Amino acid sequence: MSENGQPSSGRRNILGAGAAAAALAIAPGIQLITTAGAHASGTHALASNKQRWGLLIDTSRCKTGCTECASACARENAIEPGAGRPAQNAQWLRKIELKDKVSGRELSLPMMCQHCAHPPCVDVCPTGASMQRADGIVLVDRHICIGCRYCMMACPYQARSFVHEPLHAQNPEVPRGQGCVEACTLCVQRVDRGQQPACVEACQASGGAAMVFGDLKDPGSEIAKRVASVASSQVRADLRLDPAVRYQGI
Repeated sequence: MSENGQPSSGRRNILGAGAAAAALAIAPGIQLITTAGAHASGTHALASNKQRWGLLIDTSRCKTGCTECASACARENAIEPGAGRPAQNAQWLRKIELKDKVSGRELSLPMMCQHCAHPPCVDVCPTGASMQRADGIVLVDRHICIGCRYCMMACPYQARSFVHEPLHAQNPEVPRGQGCVEACTLCVQRVDRGQQPACVEACQASGGAAMVFGDLKDPGSEIAKRVASVASSQVRADLRLDPAVRYQGI
C-alpha cells in the first residue's frame, strides 16, 4: 500500500511472506499478535491472553441526540470527511435508536465492532487480514486485505465498512487504505499507551459517563466489578460470539 492510500501492485503478493511472521506491524508501536505467548519487542509491551479489553455501556446514561462518542472516534481515527478525505460512510461507531413496540420505551446506544471472542469476521477472512489480538481486540491488517468483503457479510453488527476512495490527511498511527475493510479498533493506538479509547474519554468529558472501558479479566478493574454486580447484556448473545461490548439496560 502506497503512502497516499492507493493499493500497490504487490499488495496481494506479500501474503506468503507475511503469513510466516509471528506478529505483523501495522503502525509504529502497534502489533497484531498471532500467538498468545508473543513477547514484547520495542518500547510497547504486547498484550497477553490474560487480558481482555471490553466496554460496558449504560444505556440509561446514553442520551438521545448525543454524538460525542462518534465525533471523538471520527477525529481520533481521521475518518470524518473534509481536509482531503471524501465521505466514506465509515461504520466505526454509530448511534442507533431502539424502541420497544410493546412498552414504547426508547433507547439510544453506540454500536461498533463488538470485538467478539469468536469473531466470524476472522473465521471467513481468506488472507488472515482480519485478526484477533491475544487481548481480544479484533483488527484488520490493510497490507494483506484484498477487499473481498467476506468479513462485512459475516459481521452480524454491520460494524465494518469498505474504503472506496483514496485517503489523505490520515492519522499516522491509524493506517487506512483504499480497497480495504476497516472497523473500530477500540483505539488500540491509545490503549497500548495506557490511555482510554477516544469515545470513552469524550463521553466522560461530556458528563454522560455512559461508557466504561477496561480489562474484563481483571477482577479489580472497574468494568469487571460493574459486570459482576450489574445486569448487562450482549447484543445477539444467541449467536454465542461472546462480544466484549456489553450494554446495561437493554
